[in-house]
Amino acid sequence: MSFDFLIDYYPLLIEGTVITVLLALLTVLFGTLIGVFVSLIKFYDHHIVGKVLNKVANGYVAFFRGTPLMIQLYLLYYGLPQLGVQYPSIPGISTAFLVGVLTLSINSGAYVSEIFRAGIQAVDAGQMEAGRSLGLNQYQTLKHIILPQAIKNILPALGNEFIVIIKESAIVSIIGLSDLMYMSDVIRMATFNPFGVLIVVAFIYFILTTGLAKLLKILEGRLNQHA
Repeated sequence: MSFDFLIDYYPLLIEGTVITVLLALLTVLFGTLIGVFVSLIKFYDHHIVGKVLNKVANGYVAFFRGTPLMIQLYLLYYGLPQLGVQYPSIPGISTAFLVGVLTLSINSGAYVSEIFRAGIQAVDAGQMEAGRSLGLNQYQTLKHIILPQAIKNILPALGNEFIVIIKESAIVSIIGLSDLMYMSDVIRMATFNPFGVLIVVAFIYFILTTGLAKLLKILEGRLNQHA
């Protein structure tokens, strides 16, 4: 095992790491937005439209939590174009990157919605009644009273989901996105040094996930100080 390949191939590792981090950041952003939206839908089922949306939300969560991420990625990358769906052409952004962000965000949103749902349910039911007594409707009460309290409760679970996103993002290499895992394949085939390359790549992923865990721990501590 040798690490001499780093001299010639470190730019590829840096490029792959940047793509991985960017992919993870966008997934966290859109996945969280989707998750919050879906979790709120699940608490709004007092009218016909609300009940229908609730069923759709439950079906979405069940499907994306109950099927492999790889299949979801293949369905969006290979399946939808066969049905006539054309992804927009954005300068500087490949279709693989676009589909990678879309798939990971939709998948993460299903898990995040359940995290938020559990966090909202953990808040004292009297808080909802207090909000309604102040003249707020259900949505306003959730937004201004319930969610701020729920976020403190769910931060550890939400942080774990963000860490999972970094690790699971490696799967997008199978559709040709030049992330860290894809670049490791390129280097392995060029150097015939699979073990050394994978050790370095594993260490980079470890640094990314450990660093994120430390940041989330600091954020959690500060939130607790202001609680």
